[in-house]
Amino acid sequence: MNDRKTLTFALMDPPYESARTTTAFRLLHAAIAQGHDVNVFAYEGAVALPFARQAPHANATHGRSAEEERHPVPREWVDALAAMAREKGTAFDWVNCGLCVDERGVGEAVACARRGSPADFWKMAEASHNTLVIGTR
Repeated sequence: MNDRKTLTFALMDPPYESARTTTAFRLLHAAIAQGHDVNVFAYEGAVALPFARQAPHANATHGRSAEEERHPVPREWVDALAAMAREKGTAFDWVNCGLCVDERGVGEAVACARRGSPADFWKMAEASHNTLVIGTR
């Protein structure tokens, strides 16, 4: 029996702004770990999550270099999820809303993210077993 499902997630929060983003990444990780195919539609500020030019920074308050601080950058999390999906043999499709990308100037995304439109979200949701929208307040 095949319990593999296709799950779609819509994310809207930008990096570092709320715990919803961390929760979303944990849910994505859990879904892939259980062998499910995962679609992500990033909308509004969430299109900055896979932005390729993110860089870790030092913490002058604590006197730590960037290497010592090990400040997480969401683009690395997105890449790690894609790598995990490849290792598990599951599908992972990250789509950034192109209109939202243009508004925010974050057109350079990691390789696993692609540009799309709200129509992609509709198609993803329609083809999925379940869809979760993690909206902003």
